[in-house]
Formats: sequence, structure tokens, C-alpha cells
Amino acid sequence: MNARVTSEFGAKTTAREVAAGHDLNGVAAIVTGAASGIGVETARALAEAGAEVMLAVRNQAAGEATAADIHKTAPGKVSVGVIDLSDLTTVAAFASAWGDRPLDILINNAGVMACPLTYTAQDLEMQIGTNHFGHYLLSVLLARALMNAAQDGRQSRLVSLSSIGHRRSGVHFEDIHYRQRPYDKWEAYGQAKTANSLFAVGFNERFADLGVNANAVMPGGIMTPLQRHLPREEMIAFGWMDESGKTNDRFKSTEQGASTTVWAALGDELEGVGGLYLENCNQALPWTQDNPFEGVMPHALDPETAERLWAVSEETTGAKV
Repeated sequence: MNARVTSEFGAKTTAREVAAGHDLNGVAAIVTGAASGIGVETARALAEAGAEVMLAVRNQAAGEATAADIHKTAPGKVSVGVIDLSDLTTVAAFASAWGDRPLDILINNAGVMACPLTYTAQDLEMQIGTNHFGHYLLSVLLARALMNAAQDGRQSRLVSLSSIGHRRSGVHFEDIHYRQRPYDKWEAYGQAKTANSLFAVGFNERFADLGVNANAVMPGGIMTPLQRHLPREEMIAFGWMDESGKTNDRFKSTEQGASTTVWAALGDELEGVGGLYLENCNQALPWTQDNPFEGVMPHALDPETAERLWAVSEETTGAKV
């Protein structure tokens, strides 16, 4: 077994602190879902270190406002591209517009959580359709751009945002999209987050030798628009906040929540390393009942399941490598 990959950083480190000391001039990055939450702070940290960052967002006006705000402190160029991960036609159009120009970092950050049963434009269950299949297509279509950026022995990097929510469910291949089985919003979220981790395993297996490493990231608990579908009463019942609205001390700020993503994108400790599940700026330990809010379960890193998911993803999106 390889030694656990760790860093000097931890749960309360900020994205800026991780990026400090990195000169990203000449580095190109795409961050999906970068108009709100930790996506903003991820893009900000990269741009402040000099990277050229494209904010891949559904709402162009929100993206332009975010870009203008980042420009106040960032020397790096910040641009906006429109993409709706719940509609694969827009994903393909976004990737086509980027083309094969070198892409050093792709951060699959956007996501939806615990929404009512709805379906994407291609009739896929919304959570796995957006969180996984949309990002799968984007990543495969940009694979050549990622490979084109690898040079001088340094790998390009793909970061796939997962969650401790993966513990709620593996991938139900017999009925991924809830055609027959009863819908459970948290099981569906768990399935999608497991898929995000398995995707990193599958992508790394295919592209590590071609100059691209992929890792999954658990950012931690952060209050962001990701909770838009959750009633206040449910969040209080979970202990995420108290009756007065004060957030549980276990939660991170958005700046802290973006730190593991930025470490996955930049950390020297991860050069040439892929297929891992990272949290709190370290490789995650195995999940245990004694510490239920951290760690990774075996089903989220299983290579055989990753291969099965990859085959389903190829069939679903039509994109093969």
C-alpha cells in the first residue's frame, strides 16, 4: 500500500493560503459552478495566483458579476462561459468553444443536492444527470485540451467534487434514474456523489499515462446555495444550524471549503498522483462509524465499479475515449 498523501494544510486552511507561493502565469483553468459558493473562492484563489480562469456557469449575468469582483484583486484573466450541466447539448457547445487549446486544470465543482424528483433535458435523474453525466461529457470532450497542457513532466489535473454524502448510497445500476424504484432525494445525492468519486478513478486510469491526473475532493460542510432545496426545518433537524440560524461549528467558510479543491489542483504532493479521495487538504482515511462525517467508503473508490460506471457513461452520453 502506498503511503498516505498529506500536506501542511488542514480543515480550516483557506484556498488563498493553499495557493500562496504558486505562480500560475500561463496556467489555464476552468471551474464549473463558479458563480456562487466555493466555486467563486476556488476561481478567486487561482486567478489571484495568476491563472487564466474561465467561470463555467449557467447564469451569464451572475458569472460576469463574479468575474468583475475577482478582477478587483486578481492579476489573472477571468472570463465567463455558459454551460448548463443538466443539458448535454450546452455541455458539448461549451467544450467545442474551448476546443483543443491547452487546459491545465479542470475543476468539476458545480452540483445540485437533494432536489425533488426531476429530470434533465436528456431525461436523466437530475442529481446524477447534472453532477456526474454532465461533468463526464465535459471532461471527456476536454481531455485532448488537458493532454495538450501537460509538459515538462508536469501533469494536468482534473478535480471532481464529491461529498461525504457518498456514504448514503452506491450507484444503483439496475435503476440509476429512478424509473421504477421510489425516489429518495438523499439516496440520489449519495449515488451522484459516489459517481463523482468513481469518475475520478476511471478518468485517472485512462489518462494518467497521457499526462492528466484526476482526484476526487470532499470540500466539507459549507452553507452555500447548494442547500437551496432544503427547508430550514430540515437543516435544523440535521444539526446544521440552531433555531436562531447559527451554523454548526463543524461547518467551514466558503474560503475554507475551497481549500482542498485548490490543493488538488496545485499541491506538489499530488504531482503524478491520481485516483484518490481527498479531504481537509489530505488523502482521506477510511470511513468509520466513530467519525461519520469524514473518510471515504470502499464503494466510492472501487476500480471495478468505476469501470462499470464508465461504460454506462459512454452509452448514456455517446462520448467515448
